[in-house]
Amino acid sequence: MTYEGTWDSVSTHPLPGWYDDAKLGVFLHWGIYSVPGWAPQVGDIQELLRTEGPEGMLRDNPYAEWYRNTMQIEGSPTQEHHAQTYGADFAYDDFIPTFNAGASAADLDAIADLCASAGAKYVVLTTKHHEGFTLWPASIPNPHKGFYHAERDLVGDMSAAVRSHGMHMGLYYSGGYDWPFNDAVLRKAADAMLAVPATADYQDYATAHVTEIIDRYRPDVLWNDVAWPPGGDLAALFAHYYNTVPDGVINDRWIQPSGRRNVITDSLTRAAGDLIQLLWKHIPEKDKQLTFPGAHWYDFRTPEYAVFDTVQDKKWEATRGVGHSFGANRNERPQDIVTATELVHMLVDVVSKNGNLLIGIGPDAQGRIVPEQQAPLRGLGEWMAAHGDVIRGSRPWTAPATETTEGTPVRFVRKGDEVFAILLGLPGMRTFGLRGVDGIDEITLPERVPVEPAYVVPLGTGARWSG
Repeated sequence: MTYEGTWDSVSTHPLPGWYDDAKLGVFLHWGIYSVPGWAPQVGDIQELLRTEGPEGMLRDNPYAEWYRNTMQIEGSPTQEHHAQTYGADFAYDDFIPTFNAGASAADLDAIADLCASAGAKYVVLTTKHHEGFTLWPASIPNPHKGFYHAERDLVGDMSAAVRSHGMHMGLYYSGGYDWPFNDAVLRKAADAMLAVPATADYQDYATAHVTEIIDRYRPDVLWNDVAWPPGGDLAALFAHYYNTVPDGVINDRWIQPSGRRNVITDSLTRAAGDLIQLLWKHIPEKDKQLTFPGAHWYDFRTPEYAVFDTVQDKKWEATRGVGHSFGANRNERPQDIVTATELVHMLVDVVSKNGNLLIGIGPDAQGRIVPEQQAPLRGLGEWMAAHGDVIRGSRPWTAPATETTEGTPVRFVRKGDEVFAILLGLPGMRTFGLRGVDGIDEITLPERVPVEPAYVVPLGTGARWSG
């Protein structure tokens, strides 16, 4: 069908089967920030937000891809690291020659092969993060930086490498932030909204960029971040995408803030943000979360470093890094990186609730994925080689989870009428039951079972959930 540039039209777009079936993607964060590749040693960003509030989260940000912002916050660990390592007068853009040298020699086929060997069916690459530097030779110059892009067409070359391994290619674009556009530095809660450029020239710039990405690379996933600048015709942009890539999918981070900003409204926003920080310890725990409100239309939701507790009617995608950062962080410790077992459990849990897992890794200054980030993906790949047929193409069952009669956690998936129980560990007994499940006999495991992160038990077609 042909989509018209209206919300009624684009909202008829069905979720493509390939995306629903894929279950696993890899998120590649690559940019100038990959050269310093550093962020503080803290917990994940949701934990940091809960304990320190917005100001503490921004000051001690564990995301290495936010290096340009965090290095400008007075007294932040990143600012101190930058001054000690490179000198206080070393500008962020001084990293560009090193980035280009590493990216030009990078083995993109090796990165694609790692993603495929993990069992991923799609890859999403950052084409432009908040720093404003593009990984393709954008034909539209940044009015504050000129032609601010990588020397190599990393978007085109990575797309070719990914597709040659039989995977779908997705492209990320930061529509909400482009820090050089307004010299934005996010220090407080209010800055999250005020940092989105609200000018017509940025709306035109971002729209031209995304249109060029669609026309040139035809991404299977169009993944925007944070927000979309006010004004413009977003429904028309979506219609253009769906008409160009009928089986493409769009994420949820396209919320458009109001374009009616002035000194008074900005002052009120800052005051509200200061009040939030002041009263942070009194805010209910359930509200202390990094969230992204869904836009007018999207194919799937994208909680970050968070998962849902129940089966979701709407398709969703859990997104996080293998550590506490999406971009490569040379400062991460072994305990900051998920194990292969944890990654398998994460995938199974997400899939049982109608989600996909988009797991993040980042090339380093030389364009390589370091062994510490490779290890959990390779471990996941070994498990997927044995059990991927149960995961891919599955759908949620009536209930996502239970436990065995002796307490081992269990997740469920369904393929057609057949139900599978996936045990997140070995039970203490060979013979056991499943709490809340009727219609099956007790389960007896073989005398010898392989050492695996999770164990798949077919339940057949007779299983019934009794709660």
